[in-house]
Amino acid sequence: MFHPAVQTWFDRSFAAATPVQLAAWREIEQGHDVLIAAPTGSGKTFAAFLCAINRLVLESREGVLPESVQVLYVSPLKALSNDIEKNLQLPLQGVEDWLAVEGMGKAGIRAMVRTGDTTPGEREQMRRHPPQILVTTPESLFLLLTSASGRAMLSTVQEVIVDEIHAVAGSKRGSHLSLSLVRLDALLPKPARRIGLSATQKPIQEIANFLTGGRACRIVDTGHQRQRDLRVEVPQSPLSAVMANEVWDEIYNQLQHLVETHKTTLIFVNTRRLAERVARHLAERFADSLGESAVTAHHGSLSRDHRLEAEQALKSGRLRALVATASLELGIDIGHVDLVCQLGSPGSISAFIQRVGRAGHGVGEIPKGRLFPLSRDDLIECIALLRSVEQGMLDQVHIPQAPLDVLAQQLIAELSTRDWDTAELHALVRTAWPYRQLERPAFDQIVDMLADGYATRRGRRGAYLHHDAINGRLRARPMARLTALQNGGAIPDQFDYDVILQPQGYRVGTLNEDFAFESLPGDIFQLGNNSYRIHKVEQNRVLVEDAHGLPPTIP
Repeated sequence: MFHPAVQTWFDRSFAAATPVQLAAWREIEQGHDVLIAAPTGSGKTFAAFLCAINRLVLESREGVLPESVQVLYVSPLKALSNDIEKNLQLPLQGVEDWLAVEGMGKAGIRAMVRTGDTTPGEREQMRRHPPQILVTTPESLFLLLTSASGRAMLSTVQEVIVDEIHAVAGSKRGSHLSLSLVRLDALLPKPARRIGLSATQKPIQEIANFLTGGRACRIVDTGHQRQRDLRVEVPQSPLSAVMANEVWDEIYNQLQHLVETHKTTLIFVNTRRLAERVARHLAERFADSLGESAVTAHHGSLSRDHRLEAEQALKSGRLRALVATASLELGIDIGHVDLVCQLGSPGSISAFIQRVGRAGHGVGEIPKGRLFPLSRDDLIECIALLRSVEQGMLDQVHIPQAPLDVLAQQLIAELSTRDWDTAELHALVRTAWPYRQLERPAFDQIVDMLADGYATRRGRRGAYLHHDAINGRLRARPMARLTALQNGGAIPDQFDYDVILQPQGYRVGTLNEDFAFESLPGDIFQLGNNSYRIHKVEQNRVLVEDAHGLPPTIP
């Protein structure tokens, strides 16, 4: 079914197609909405992307491809978005090379990424010359749908790929995404085809309904079970309710041994604070043998440059260990990882399967994982977790039913772009699966709240809409668009302080508000692999200087 350029690149790159790819290609080729469920490392992403690339190659043979977004890829993580964009360059370059050898014209297919990390220059370039494949996150999709230039860019989308769909379906973030997808459909001449990808989803029919809003959806399910090498690692000292320092020393020693006996190790922890602490203690242990730069931390508070550098260092083999939070949990290609260690129970079966799947992230490989309980209660949970994985069990995803705060946010955003008939807007909202049972009275109450605002001593505030109740029309007030753009999304705001390295003026990461508020000039703290001395704490900024490896004075 593929153009020779695509077929040749695939044959040169892979020994054969996997069962999930063969099954998915058949369904995608027939034009269906498709949900693909398969184990980590089975080639799900290429199953979706190769058909899209093939379609674009065939279109390029008929004439010059227009500079317009036709394929929209949405992932829940910035790191996953960056990685997908990099991996797309391989097949796209392979196609161009084959066409050049055969003396045919270029296909001219481009892929770009749009997330919170995208620089203003890159955004302007994207606005002027949109790519055919746009890689983004749910929050950036919301912003694009709320801006005039973003809507113009998305008005030609034919296909939407939602990766790691289980990671958002069970939260308000998923409800937010489902409303963004129906807003996108309202922008298009005909609804875009949707393709969902995940390794862990239950109940699978409910996830399919979430993907399509209840439209018919073909399910390609090759299961989530695969052979795994899993074990619980328990220290010699007895575990208690709280981990003692000497027991932590035993765990660090075990981790050191595992890192030294494997080529690359990914260590998952559940908090950013623990990521920093474990990275620092391991760096001290490796200072003489492997060098302090053999290990570093990776989490959302670190700067974009540090995160990308850590991902590339692990991929190239310069890092022996990377200590990460959920920022590296999902299907990111970070090169070959031999071992995954999990400190403390991750709290769900799906998260553990995803994290262990980072090791042996390839067709035919066996993931290797070690689970470190951090308390007596944690030990019981870890044993239950391993037993659940062995029995092929999964967490059940509970999709929130019509969260109204998310609805209010999306209504302001949509009405800031165009006027709507109240009944038509209600009907549109109900095509999103979490809002399928939203009754008109509840919808009208939200509209009234957004139109009337609330009373304060200084008058009414928070009135973002004009509601013509007689004619059933809605339109936005002047501040609606700016309010939506500045306050979008369902991820809680952390009120973090930027950390600025002096005298260079670089942003090296962020600190939690209370941490920054309680710090004093002269204090030394750890961020990533480096220690910094606080020079001055300003409003929303902490000015620091390099402490040149001095140990932190505050935890």
